[in-house]
Amino acid sequence: MSLRHVKKAVGKAVGMALLTGALGFGLAAQAQAADLKIAMSSPPTSMDPHFYNLFSNINVSEHVFESLIKLDPDSKVVPGLAESWKLVNNLTWEFKLRRGVKWHDGTELTTEDVAWSLDRPATIVNSPGKFDVYTKAIINKKIIDKYTIQLTTNQPYPLMLNDLTSVFMVQKKATQGLSSDDFAQGKGMIGTGPFKFVSYARDDRVELVRNPDYWGAKPAWDKVTLRFIPNPATRLAALLSGDVQAIENVPTPDLPKVRNDPKLSFFSKISHRVIYLYFDVKRDKSPFVTTKEGQPMDKNPLKDARVRIAISTAINRQGIKDRLMEGLSEPTNNLVPPTLFGHNPQLKTLKYDPEAAKKMLADAGYPNGFGLTLHTPNNRYVNDEKIAQTIAQNLTRIGINTKVEGMPMATYSSKAIKREWSFGLVGWGAQTGEVSSPLRALVACEDAKKGFGTTNWGEYCNPKMDAVLEKALATVDDTERSKLLQEATAIVVLDGGIIPVHHQVTTWATQKGITYVPRTDERTYAHLFKPAQ
Repeated sequence: MSLRHVKKAVGKAVGMALLTGALGFGLAAQAQAADLKIAMSSPPTSMDPHFYNLFSNINVSEHVFESLIKLDPDSKVVPGLAESWKLVNNLTWEFKLRRGVKWHDGTELTTEDVAWSLDRPATIVNSPGKFDVYTKAIINKKIIDKYTIQLTTNQPYPLMLNDLTSVFMVQKKATQGLSSDDFAQGKGMIGTGPFKFVSYARDDRVELVRNPDYWGAKPAWDKVTLRFIPNPATRLAALLSGDVQAIENVPTPDLPKVRNDPKLSFFSKISHRVIYLYFDVKRDKSPFVTTKEGQPMDKNPLKDARVRIAISTAINRQGIKDRLMEGLSEPTNNLVPPTLFGHNPQLKTLKYDPEAAKKMLADAGYPNGFGLTLHTPNNRYVNDEKIAQTIAQNLTRIGINTKVEGMPMATYSSKAIKREWSFGLVGWGAQTGEVSSPLRALVACEDAKKGFGTTNWGEYCNPKMDAVLEKALATVDDTERSKLLQEATAIVVLDGGIIPVHHQVTTWATQKGITYVPRTDERTYAHLFKPAQ
């Protein structure tokens, strides 16, 4: 959204608020009280909504906590706890809160809580991925009254609304003095969302109850249980047995069975999540790069862009789509799909060409290849470890003897943040609805003051890209900003800073009689399930 369009938001906000009806349920659904059990594919690592910018954490948090601005199922900005906003001048945004929004303890949400919630992410310690990337641009907060707050930046900042979709509001009096670990015991778990927190059993489940005082459309369910079942077959078995009523990430081998089962309903949507590879491009000696005989190498070949592009050229993306993903992926050489702002249509998906990849390796000085270990989560993304195994086979074919080590996402991320890997597979969803999200987090040179490189686990750094990105972040004209973001993306991709593999298609299945509103951001929200009309 450009600044010239933002001023229209005030007048439109009331009408836009009606869109929240799409995020809830009709009167008929509200009248049907029932319990809902959902099987999720990855457990959260923390219940603190500001601790770790990880999808599985956010997915749970938004049942209890809410943001000032929200994204609709197509990742478009809509009002959240802020019912309207306007630009006071090119540097100052003013937000009006919905009146009468209550915390789960019955007290009212005010701008004191908002200011506190925007300050808190920067104070979190030992976070593997901080949320302050979304608050760095704010240099001053001015409370005008109980329902009005102004946020000031040091330069025009067109991403304010997008950034605020990722920062949850927490109650000041309930969270002051708490550590992130305290949230797992229920301390501080007071939000404004459609459900109230009941209990959390690590790696097992979160239990919630309906918030009868919710300001938006009331959810259909009295009680919700979010169960965490990483194994795809076990997750589907739970649905078929009736142990749960809905699941996310249907196992791809079982897609025909699920689609054809008269007792089930199937839902899907292309995601803005890119599955990508990152490299240790900083160290001269990297721990999991070896000779083909398994001996340490004095020189790290991953520092050479020619080697990285050779690896990209060796990946059979179409084969992964056809044979492994059952068609539920879109091969890419971009960081976001075509529907999102900043997609670069000039970056065509690389053709699978192992012979060309071998020549690139030889030109880089590695005609005989080398040894490599690819580390991957095995419970986070659709077929994550299987994708890694396929890529390993592709690379071994061109002379890079590649092993795969998979592990749960919680273990993987805790080690990745310490830069323990040489070569990794992971995914990133453009949470703010445009390509600046992965550019800032994944490939910008690490800079805590700017909030850059918060998840740059390969420590890639290209000052040329950063300069273009920073210019884009201060450009208010949408057309020019899109060109700059496309340029920044091209710099990264053509340099092999990270290697995009595909955008995954997200799937859900429910027992017949329950519908779901599928989302581009892959979120699985209990309040988006409803009894069929």
